[in-house]
Amino acid sequence: MRIRGKQPDVPAPDSPWSEVVPGLWMGGHQFRGRSGRLELAVVRDEFDLVQSLLRLPGYGPDAGVEHHVWPIPDGPLDGTQLAGVIRLARAVNEALDAGRRVLVRCYHGYNRSGLVVGHALVQRGDSADQAIQLIRARRSAWALHNELFVEYLRAGLATVRLLEELTE
Repeated sequence: MRIRGKQPDVPAPDSPWSEVVPGLWMGGHQFRGRSGRLELAVVRDEFDLVQSLLRLPGYGPDAGVEHHVWPIPDGPLDGTQLAGVIRLARAVNEALDAGRRVLVRCYHGYNRSGLVVGHALVQRGDSADQAIQLIRARRSAWALHNELFVEYLRAGLATVRLLEELTE
């Protein structure tokens, strides 16, 4: 399994965030700017809803922007963490249905945000493989390089959560 913390050669993305489907964006907390140097991806008021799967101080969003914070590891998730991912994906879809602009972000905007966005897309009718392919095409080939999260999406998060809770 490739996980960011164990894979220092994973390149930073070229943009702070990327639109996956109209109104739904994936992003991170840093990106490689035009100069080639790492830059901070600070959210102001570009989005109506921001979901942060990793919280770093000073990265926004502005006051008044709805902000859901659910820190999870870029690795195996327990039943409570999986339930949170499912809730976040539901909130993404409710916001999209209301015409709101949504950003789901983690460190680089590859794995944790990919899991939430992928599950939201599956809830909207895509197959897991269609969602994964779309995320990689729109965000980066590095998106969802955590194979465990790919397996979670293919099995279905509700099923994974049930199995995880049975073993806890």
